[in-house]
Amino acid sequence: MKFWNISAWLGFFATAAVAEVYLSPDVVEGDIEEQHLQGILWRLNHIASSNGGNRAFGTAGYNESVDFILSHMHKRFGNAFDTWVQPFFHPFETTHAISVAGPEEEDVFVISLQYNTATPLPRGVSAVLIDTPVDDERGSGCFEDQWDGIDASEKIALVKRGVCPISDKLKLAKSRGARAVILYNNEPGETIVPASLGIANVGLLVPAGIIRLEDGLDWKERIADGEELFVSLIVDCVNEYRKSWNVIAETRQGDPDNVIMLGAHLDSVQAGPGVNDDGSGTAALLEIATSLMKYEGIVNKVRFAWWGAEEVGLVGSLYYGQHLSEEDADAIRFYFNYDMIGSKQPSYAVYADSDAHKTGGHILFDYLQANGKDVYYGGFGSSSDYVAFLKLGIPSSGIFTGAGAPADQCYHQPCDDLENINWEAFTLNTKAAGRAVAQLALSLDGIPARDKTSLNPSSKRGVQRELNQAAQLATVIEKSHKCGGDPGDDTV
Repeated sequence: MKFWNISAWLGFFATAAVAEVYLSPDVVEGDIEEQHLQGILWRLNHIASSNGGNRAFGTAGYNESVDFILSHMHKRFGNAFDTWVQPFFHPFETTHAISVAGPEEEDVFVISLQYNTATPLPRGVSAVLIDTPVDDERGSGCFEDQWDGIDASEKIALVKRGVCPISDKLKLAKSRGARAVILYNNEPGETIVPASLGIANVGLLVPAGIIRLEDGLDWKERIADGEELFVSLIVDCVNEYRKSWNVIAETRQGDPDNVIMLGAHLDSVQAGPGVNDDGSGTAALLEIATSLMKYEGIVNKVRFAWWGAEEVGLVGSLYYGQHLSEEDADAIRFYFNYDMIGSKQPSYAVYADSDAHKTGGHILFDYLQANGKDVYYGGFGSSSDYVAFLKLGIPSSGIFTGAGAPADQCYHQPCDDLENINWEAFTLNTKAAGRAVAQLALSLDGIPARDKTSLNPSSKRGVQRELNQAAQLATVIEKSHKCGGDPGDDTV
């Protein structure tokens, strides 16, 4: 494999004033440097630090992130790119504060749920705590019969988390007259995975909070011994529609009927700054754009997308896909998704569950393999921004280095900061992404048109497709513990 070298780099500056320099995978790879990526992630982390610790949809941190991208793509790179924003509205939710006071009025560790219901303020809900049966097979508090004989009227119900959606538990508690629910986690410790109650349930549920397993078991035992426990729950939260934006930029060069598209989501979760998820993809796209702007000879137009509101249900990318005309969708020949490409203990997964996806995905795969990485192909799941493009039948691929322990123990946590990046993996993956887009920007040989067929599931081709998809289930690569809204929300 030919690599960029310093003599070529120096030669560029010596001749730039008198000769055009043409695009190639080698020159893009050579332009990508770890120190540049570090600078971009430093800026994203600083934005989060200056705005309450996150860059989440609907917050000032996200708005400043949009401005940061626009400052490069529109103001600095305007001669090479056309850049615009695509606005949309979506329900915004945040919990300003949540607290639980135990039987001795002690503060108890508690986390909130996305799309929670607010309690009356400032005093919250105070009531006698009643217990509910544990059923680890069907799920505790998940079915009507599990509430038979329980007087929950005007009380707070203690319910174990797990198995069924939390919203199901809260609906049943409300139907029995409960004023609130305190869930105790199904795993010990204070590392409690957040969850969503779903947008559709806003206003339909009682307030709730999740406490530690240890606290729940202690209260359960005391109730069984005949104690009357009086507890309080305060939830200060807001649910309202807010405006957000996708940022789209495309090269002025290139055929508009043959577009290569790269996407990464710009928002973080509310729990943290999102440096790996997905500052890594955001920075990779910006670094690649910085390279492409210097070169002539782009045959096929390259389009970059920084998606909004991914963490609350892939909202920005789905909105984009839903508003493409048939002609515009046909023009997108390949989509690359880069979401979490710098995990601290990375795996090297390339998305592809068909030969069409491998026509672009193999460039990523081959480069990582040539650089000594144990790379593998994995099928698409439902938890990142490729979903809109798959639904449209557009060939797609991308890189993913893992979410949750052991790959990224700071996934969706406050510690997803600059210390949460494997710089070698991040830089190598960005180089792979740069080579892939450069190659397809020069030639679409072997890239099929988008698949617009709707197969009869009983036909031979339809059956074979279903079998192929089923065979991929063992190797589907997903972002775990998704805490946004549908699709892919973690509601248990």
